[in-house]
Amino acid sequence: MRKLMVLLLVVSSMMLSACTWFESANQTVQYADSAQEHIHRLTDFAEQAPQMIQDAATNPETKRQLEERLVALKEDIEQFNLMDAPAMAKDLHQQIIEKNQVLLQEINDALVNGHLALDQLQNSPILQTITDITGLLNRIENLGL
Repeated sequence: MRKLMVLLLVVSSMMLSACTWFESANQTVQYADSAQEHIHRLTDFAEQAPQMIQDAATNPETKRQLEERLVALKEDIEQFNLMDAPAMAKDLHQQIIEKNQVLLQEINDALVNGHLALDQLQNSPILQTITDITGLLNRIENLGL
């Protein structure tokens, strides 16, 4: 009887540790998916921004749309920075946050008093900063494995 109880205890412990491992793996995959989505939104903006910036100089509607995209991007960055990363991704998440902070400052510089200052955006390193963040995509993709 005693052997049976010990065996049940051992099996229960193994099942609990397996559940914890699966939960941790699931959190890591969810984080990787969220981080990839974040970077894809940044990449989409970086691909469309040069043409939008050029058009915004002569088209007030495009300027308004560009301003809205920057505000939405800023909100997305702020939300991403608040995420809790799983232990496996803590260092990577911190690197993204640091680059996001730089990007937030650049966006804030381009949004003077809440409105797009086109000359500030044209002279800003926003697109290069996004490229720097995009460089972390391979590491993020490896988390989801």
